[in-house]
Parts: sequence; C-alpha cells; structure tokens
Amino acid sequence: MQEIIKITGISKVYKIGTETIYALQKIDLSIFKNEYVALMGPSGSGKSTLMNILGCLDTPTSGEYILNNNSVATMTDNELAEVRNKEIGFVFQTFNLLPRNSTLENVALPLVYAGIPKAEREARAKEVLEQVGLGNRMQHKPNELSGGQRQRVAIARALVNKPAIILAHELTENLDSKTSVEIMGLFEEIHKNGNTIILVTHEEDIAMHAHRIVRLKDGLVESDKQNNAVITYKSRMETMG
Repeated sequence: MQEIIKITGISKVYKIGTETIYALQKIDLSIFKNEYVALMGPSGSGKSTLMNILGCLDTPTSGEYILNNNSVATMTDNELAEVRNKEIGFVFQTFNLLPRNSTLENVALPLVYAGIPKAEREARAKEVLEQVGLGNRMQHKPNELSGGQRQRVAIARALVNKPAIILAHELTENLDSKTSVEIMGLFEEIHKNGNTIILVTHEEDIAMHAHRIVRLKDGLVESDKQNNAVITYKSRMETMG
C-alpha cells in the first residue's frame, strides 16, 4: 500500500498566559492511499488540531509531517497554498459558502485560484454537481438550499480539483439524521472512486462508516483499529426502514 501521509512525533503546544496546553503529544500516524479513516474523540481530545495540521492549515510545534513523500516543513507558503487547493479537499461543518454566489460559482471557486479558464471551470463544476445530485440546483444561492444541499455543494467544491485526500470536519453536525445518512452514502461513493478520506467526528455512528478508527484522548492516540463492523448507506437505510 502507498503511504500518502506519515506523521512522526507530532506535538502542538499552546501558551495561554502562564498556562501551557499540550493539544497533541508526540503523535505517530500513517494513512495509506484510498483508506477511509475516522479521527474520533471528545471535545479537547486534539482531533481538530490534528486535522488542521494534516490539512496544512496549522504547523506543529515539533515532529515531522511527510505528505506524498514531501516534508511539509520545507514547503514555502505558495507550495502549501497549492497543496491546500489541489491535493486536499476540505469539507467543514459550517459549509463556508459565499452567500451572494450561485452553487456553480461556489463550486468553481478553487479552480479560479488554480488559474483554470472559465469554460473549463464551469464544465468541471457542473460535472461534480451532477455527481453529488445537484445538477438541478446550479444557479441557486446558498439561502435557497436546504442544509443537506448546502453540504453537498461544499462536498462538490472539495472534489472539483480532483484532490487525492478529502478532509471532512464534523460533516453531519448541522444535519438531521436522514440527511446525515444520505451524506455518508455520498462519501461511500467518493471513497469507491479512489479518494483517501479522513473524517473528523465525535459521533460514534458517523465514525462507524469509516474502515479504520483512530481514537484520540488528551492529545494522545488512545487506539487505532480497523473497523470490522462498517456501516454502509444500504444497511443504515434498512434499519431506518
């Protein structure tokens, strides 16, 4: 298996006044191509800090991060921006959509930063919107969409640059249970298409969709196990009946 992420001895320390907070403590973790991994833990466990480091949104206090055989610490700001735009697709619980822009414009935005011509941007954005089931909502603004539809727009935007890694933070936090199941079904399809997925969640039933669960507690890896009871979209729909 191809190792796509390798972190060794990663620590993150914050100083708040006279207090020192150890958000992460010498974490070692490898993630392989096309894995589906959930990072789990209660509030304050370090999972969001770890996600920010994996997404090149934050830098560790110490330790080494190798992404696709490249040391992240040696990358320039421009190289890091390119990684965030092209190699990693982000999906956040708050959607982070531009309210005045259409669905199509929101999804095409990463391609603007990548310098892709307009006709190509629109074609690619339309393609991923069809993929997430929003082909009939391309001209709608975010306030004209349901929460589930807005999350699908955010997922389409994460996919538009064809990144190898999808990093999703509390994916279903603001959604009802039926919509959450539909979104997790969509992630099953994304995984089958070859993406590596890293899911950050505190919800046990959401983590159970992943094939491997890494549990964090107090900035440490408490356990790292294959999930032998993966919940699929089909099985969840049957139980909801």
